[in-house]
Amino acid sequence: MSRQPGHQARKRFGQNFLHDPGVIERIVRSIAPKPDQSIVEIGPGLGAITEEILAVNPRLQVVELDRDLIPILRTKFFNYPEFRIHQADALKFDFNELVGEQPLRIIGNLPYNISTPLIFHLLAHSGVVKDMHFMLQKEVVQRMAAIPGDNNYGRLGIMTQYFCKVQPLFEVGPDAFRPAPKVDSFIVRLVPYVTLPHPAKDLGTLQAVVRSAFNARRKTLRKALGGFVTAAELQQLGINDGLRPENLGLADYVAIADYLVTRVPSADIEAPGAGNE
Repeated sequence: MSRQPGHQARKRFGQNFLHDPGVIERIVRSIAPKPDQSIVEIGPGLGAITEEILAVNPRLQVVELDRDLIPILRTKFFNYPEFRIHQADALKFDFNELVGEQPLRIIGNLPYNISTPLIFHLLAHSGVVKDMHFMLQKEVVQRMAAIPGDNNYGRLGIMTQYFCKVQPLFEVGPDAFRPAPKVDSFIVRLVPYVTLPHPAKDLGTLQAVVRSAFNARRKTLRKALGGFVTAAELQQLGINDGLRPENLGLADYVAIADYLVTRVPSADIEAPGAGNE
């Protein structure tokens, strides 16, 4: 599992290569791959997890952005003829192209610098995904699993929980990587719902409402959502307009979005400003 000669981890790709055999074994055990499943790995790097998955499922497919890693992976796994490598940016990759008879199982040690937009991109494919297992920065997993009232609660957690059940599994320290990152990591399992617990009438409207709310997370709802609803309308929905955005649950945000869809055409709804939270 040591670093391959001639390949240095690249900061611009957010590369930190996993090398700890105990951590690798624990991750693979959590994934529990089966021979007949459609498994896709994002960012295989030097193939530490890839090697263990291929031993069980020789039809594994991987998506890797760094073209210099492609020949290393092809050489290392030349004896797996069904192993497929897609040299592509996962942020732009259409995972629907990989769907076969079974839904996808997506795994990966995601680059920390693109983890949030990549999660949103993958959530758009949740209808064809059975589950996802990711190594992420600990803070990102805390945000994904956060509940109302938590300081980590925000747009990422709400939209992830709209689509998936979030299951934080275990922490991984910096020493498990080369080079060692400056942050702790965490393994998380995301399981898309077969039936959404709080389906919105229009997903775009829900996203706009949540984005607007957390762009002004320190303000009261009457101010944070002033471009969408009045204080009287919030009260009509049974929502205290004096609360802050972090105090509302997913069902509350869906109720606001559904009210807006009923009141005005969804095409006319656009969040003022932009931002990740």
